[in-house]
Amino acid sequence: MTNTQTRRSFLTQVGCCLAASPLVTPVALAAAPGDKRLVVIILRGAMDGLDVVRPLGDRDFAALRPNVNMGDALPLNDFFGLHPGLAGLHPLWAKGELGFVHATSTPYRDKRSHFDGQDLLEAGIGPGGAIRDGWLNRALSLMPGTQLRTGFAVGGEDALLMHGDAPVSTWAPDAVLTLSTQSKRLLGRMYHDAPLFAAAMDEAVDLAGTLQAGGGDIETYGEMREAMGNAMQATAKGSTAEKLAQFTAERLLEDTRIASFSLGGWDTHNGQARALRKPLAEFERAILTLRDGLGPAAWGQTAVLAMTEFGRTARENGSQGTDHGTAGAMVLAGGAVRGGMVHGDWPGLANAQLYKERDLMPTSDLRAHAGTALAGLFGLAKSDLEAHIFPGLDMSAAPGILR
Repeated sequence: MTNTQTRRSFLTQVGCCLAASPLVTPVALAAAPGDKRLVVIILRGAMDGLDVVRPLGDRDFAALRPNVNMGDALPLNDFFGLHPGLAGLHPLWAKGELGFVHATSTPYRDKRSHFDGQDLLEAGIGPGGAIRDGWLNRALSLMPGTQLRTGFAVGGEDALLMHGDAPVSTWAPDAVLTLSTQSKRLLGRMYHDAPLFAAAMDEAVDLAGTLQAGGGDIETYGEMREAMGNAMQATAKGSTAEKLAQFTAERLLEDTRIASFSLGGWDTHNGQARALRKPLAEFERAILTLRDGLGPAAWGQTAVLAMTEFGRTARENGSQGTDHGTAGAMVLAGGAVRGGMVHGDWPGLANAQLYKERDLMPTSDLRAHAGTALAGLFGLAKSDLEAHIFPGLDMSAAPGILR
């Protein structure tokens, strides 16, 4: 293997783990007054909304994706079908406890970087705005009676979504491996003569702060590769989503009212039909674990919003996958949401209807849907949502996604 191939392989491994792994971000918790509950799940890696919620009634859909959308979709209505990998959630649709928002996105456009997209998603701002804290933390700062929920700071940095002045607590299900100064110097030496890789590695390390693994500090390139391999194997065991959701449900039955965590694995450039199996199974497990852990009464007052940094291309690529796109889908779950519906205006998939003849066209601002949830659950004012929580957002046409 050449030096270039080694660097590229390692960077791909590290970048995928950091940009899409749920282990980078612990559960963040906060107490708030009242009985309403909100859980925000960040789906890291850019979930393909066109595969998860398939527009079967659009006559251009099948031609764009002859190989990607495998398996028979489960019926949602006369236009949309649900990916068969979420069959366990289909009964929630019939009960009105599962819904979707389609053709939605943040204001982020064109550059399609996971890191930038996730930062803007969690900061709740448009490109060019100052990224200081997260929109969910800013919302907490406006809720009277918000207080820290005692938890376990096992490791990892707070997700930007909940970072800010309002008190929150964090917990993570696995041990972390911190990159020491010496370890970071090792990475710097490895990529000294490859500025492109060095810049990408610096961005990844700065974003993550810590990497998950099962050993001590890293001193050599071989140990770094082994540590990353251990981290990915730990993720592959498939228990993380259930742990995150179970812990969250237990806290929500106490005095916690707002929680967030992330699930990864949604970056499906190659062999998407196969690659989506695990993240879909993990996501399904997380939702069902939350429902079962909360029980009927608390679940009935809970809204789960699952969102991703951007969607994926309308056309499949040559590797039977999809690339980074623009509009995608948001998943809604819980007894407090208006389920049994696919919210939003469908733009169509004809070439002239696509964003830059490439991506699903956004017809709504994802932040507006999050804003209506905050207003409906916790009584936050429209003026505060537009000026403080989501600066520059126009809430005048925001749809209702809660019961």
